[in-house]
Amino acid sequence: MPAPLLDIETQTDLPEHADCVIIGGGIVGVSAAYWLARAGQSVVLLEKGRIGAEQSSRNWGWCRQQNRDARELPLSTRSLALWEEMSADIGADLGFRRCGLLYLSNDSEEIEGWANWGRFARGEGIDTRMLTPDEASERGAATGLLWQGGVWSPSDGVADPSRAAPLIARGIIAHGGTVLQGCAARGLETEAGAVSAVITERGTIKTRAAVMAGGAWAGSFMRRHGIGFPQAAVRSSILSVAPGATGLPPALHTNAVSITRRGDGAHTLAVSGLANLDPTPGAIAGVRHFLPMFAKRWRVLRPGGAQAWRAGFETCKTWDFDDETPMERCRILDPRPSQALVKLTLKRARTLLPALRKLPIQAQWAGYIDSTPDGVPVIDADIGTPGLVLAAGLSGHGFGIGPGVGHLVADMVLGRTPITETEQYRLSRFGKGQWGKVADF
Repeated sequence: MPAPLLDIETQTDLPEHADCVIIGGGIVGVSAAYWLARAGQSVVLLEKGRIGAEQSSRNWGWCRQQNRDARELPLSTRSLALWEEMSADIGADLGFRRCGLLYLSNDSEEIEGWANWGRFARGEGIDTRMLTPDEASERGAATGLLWQGGVWSPSDGVADPSRAAPLIARGIIAHGGTVLQGCAARGLETEAGAVSAVITERGTIKTRAAVMAGGAWAGSFMRRHGIGFPQAAVRSSILSVAPGATGLPPALHTNAVSITRRGDGAHTLAVSGLANLDPTPGAIAGVRHFLPMFAKRWRVLRPGGAQAWRAGFETCKTWDFDDETPMERCRILDPRPSQALVKLTLKRARTLLPALRKLPIQAQWAGYIDSTPDGVPVIDADIGTPGLVLAAGLSGHGFGIGPGVGHLVADMVLGRTPITETEQYRLSRFGKGQWGKVADF
């Protein structure tokens, strides 16, 4: 069953010209298009399936600064404010709430790691609070357990994955932009090496700027245009239980399981990092780039099946621009969840939280989380083709920073001062050290 998702109506006519074309209607793509449209640009957003139908509606919904990689932290902080700004401007409830995030643990090493991160983050102005055993046990009273420690991050929160991307797309239209669903981008045309047009299944849009924000599809699209982008994906399985549980924290993380209260009163359940590794041609070709990451995560990665291979999003094959593409053969990545992982997640959640024990499963779904070798996204306008910006590889924590990534992309397209530093997001970082040469990917 697909993850819950708001269905919206969008335009149908393909414009002949645009200031910028955004490829991919997930949280990054809609946010980039929104900020460009708000700046007065003539922008077209292309989505091969439905807005937000892939990982942008299949995540936990967390919008956090807590435990972020230092390279992402400034973007995360800005994104929290941008969630609020976008909601106010669009005039719709994106489900964003600064409800606070609670982390609980009985692992002294994990607690010390949080403390080390907290000392750094407080120096950056982040409100992160270490909890004593008594404080952690009080905040985690719904578990009925005693906890050795924890973290409370009161300024962090959640947004609604089922509503956010579609409602931001409405905001694009309200600001004069064009949003097309069921329209795949097949490739780019160039003149003198620079972007001159985007070729779609319905025709060609003349433009001098294009943004690839295609999530798990970005690597194969870039490869088709001669640009190496190391990317691999894992299949994450998630479920929600029916409304009815009371007294639970709105967002709780433990080693055993994490829970998030949804807008309808249901709760999303997941185990952080636990996923299936489905082989694909792209992953096999670029395996050396990801060996360090796989070595660190081997305890939580399970062998997968052939779903990803058949879906074709990490293909190494090329395609003709006047013929059907892999993006048209698979409009929406909707993999089957692992029943073993769903059962394990539910068992852990019911063991940890007695209030969930009598509640039935409301829905279950899976999604492909695309990642870079270092777990930090690529947001870069200097990738070898003038006019082309790459914004992908959000590595499982992109929903919360989506508004900030979109704003940064708009800054790059418009040539204005970026909202954060950009050096840490450059594609060229994978051309050094343990990652090998990107051009050989």
